[in-house]
Amino acid sequence: MKENFSTQKELEIINTFATAPLKEEDVFIFTVTLCDNEVDRDFECFSTDTISTLKELFIGKTGISDHSMRSKDQCARVFRTYTEKNGEKTSYGEDYIALKARAYMLRNEESASLISEIEGGIKKEVSVSCSVNKSTCSVCGGDMRHHSCDHIKGRYYNSKLCYAVLSEPTDAYEWSFVAVPAQRNAGVTKAFIKKEETYLHNPTEIIKSLSTEKALSEGEITSLREHISALEEKAHEAEVYKSHLTQEIERLALIAMPKVNPAGFISACKSMKLTELRDLRNELDSQVREKMPASLQLRPSVQPTKSNTHNAFKI
Repeated sequence: MKENFSTQKELEIINTFATAPLKEEDVFIFTVTLCDNEVDRDFECFSTDTISTLKELFIGKTGISDHSMRSKDQCARVFRTYTEKNGEKTSYGEDYIALKARAYMLRNEESASLISEIEGGIKKEVSVSCSVNKSTCSVCGGDMRHHSCDHIKGRYYNSKLCYAVLSEPTDAYEWSFVAVPAQRNAGVTKAFIKKEETYLHNPTEIIKSLSTEKALSEGEITSLREHISALEEKAHEAEVYKSHLTQEIERLALIAMPKVNPAGFISACKSMKLTELRDLRNELDSQVREKMPASLQLRPSVQPTKSNTHNAFKI
């Protein structure tokens, strides 16, 4: 629950992070909603217990822009956190709870523009970066990290929405000002960094997600490596088959069109797809068959006759 702190009390807390004493006129203090326990647009949600643990983990964490991880983009720091209920229920029936933070930044020429945007309501959406140990399926209770269930987030199963419940947080890294919010009620988004798990199981979807500039988990990297390895093996097999088709085309071309230089066919084959090469091979094979039809091997018209004279036994 929110505690009523005076400005002087908050300054005392802020100065535990500062190396030089700061006065009220030196800092800009504001409130930010870090996350909540509602299902977000990624079909994930923090459990109530997770919110309580993150409340402690986010104290002292820095605020940056777009998860850039560059020190020059640090702009604020959380010095106090609290949870807040609004009397409503989440979409799955639990009491709605939000994790809020009091943060501060220095008042100077560099921060003047950002402070103005915060005060004007332009900069307000934030995203948190943290790690958790468990990602539980809302339908069957299975661990979605280790493929212990086949349910897909965002789909309904017997009228029940499938989403991942994120629990057992181990660390909180930072929070960022971002442009696009995912959590609808709190107006915040999160960058969920998981340890040793696959966030997306489909390599195609992982590749699509790269356009969002999200960090890949170890599981996703492993999945991509396996996918690339399988593609490389298939590509090698395709090259071997293409080489075989090209050699066959060269042989058939020499028979079907002996006056034509086969080098032209070989050069053309390099830019052809496998389907085109098969069509060319089949066409040349048809021409060869017309030019050199296969002859039937008939039984000899005169059969050797058996002798019944038994001359071998005559004396």
